[in-house]
Amino acid sequence: MIRSFRNRGLKRYWDEGDGRRLSVTNQDRVRMILLALNAASRPEDLNLPGLRFHGLRGSPKRWSVAVSGNWRITWAWREGAVDVDLEDYH
Repeated sequence: MIRSFRNRGLKRYWDEGDGRRLSVTNQDRVRMILLALNAASRPEDLNLPGLRFHGLRGSPKRWSVAVSGNWRITWAWREGAVDVDLEDYH
């Protein structure tokens, strides 16, 4: 379950379907990832083909999946996804 967002544009897209503030054009893929993240009972549930799921270094532990190009959706996990963010890796 998604509990909080770090990125305001991503939160607005999730709540209202308004993708104007997203930095990526593939909004359908973003929606699919958010739906899978919301349904997940653990981070590894996002280890789906094509998402390039992986854990990130650091504390607290965060995970990442690919959206397009350098763009990733990242999150931490505390009884659900928290601080969900849309990041440009480079």
